[in-house]
Amino acid sequence: MAKNLVFSIKGADYEAAPVKVDRKKLYGWSETKALDDQGNECVAVSIDESGALIIPKGGLGMGILSPKGAWVERSSLKALTLDGKEAALVPSSYDAPIPLDTKVTVNEYLDHSITAFYQLEGAPPELLKAVGGDIYTFIYNLRADYEGSPAFLLESEGSLYMLLGYKSDFEMLGLAEAAVIDEEADGDEEDESDEIDFSMF
Repeated sequence: MAKNLVFSIKGADYEAAPVKVDRKKLYGWSETKALDDQGNECVAVSIDESGALIIPKGGLGMGILSPKGAWVERSSLKALTLDGKEAALVPSSYDAPIPLDTKVTVNEYLDHSITAFYQLEGAPPELLKAVGGDIYTFIYNLRADYEGSPAFLLESEGSLYMLLGYKSDFEMLGLAEAAVIDEEADGDEEDESDEIDFSMF
């Protein structure tokens, strides 16, 4: 069951559970299964570089090594900023109420590429009324991390939605930067590329 988020707006707190909406739920899906001669389902495995050792599913993992080749525990690593200072840990969005105090325009919202789409189940009518036709933004973190994702909260047809994404940097071409199209040469002029060199024969 989805864990509730708490939103704080206009002096009141409201709870709602984010439930991810994906393409499978909207459109369904199909699966392709590989079977052997006896009708048994085939299972994908890996092999080592020599091709002699079969590694079953789940037998591979990732690790971190020091420059000297020693194993490094992930918990001992620290994130640093560009100036070498220790980065501040951003708490999880589930640890405290999320203040809804920043609105964005439709254009600002459309400047983001959306990567995840959630419906907020159990959102009380008071929360939907408080959000209204506005688009609110905040930083979302599933768990404590050093960087969150821009999130947008909006209401549509009686339901509340949370969308996650990232800012897209668009390069626009204005009229002042329009390219000049070269005019074609007059048809009367001779094209040197069409001339035939009879000395080649």
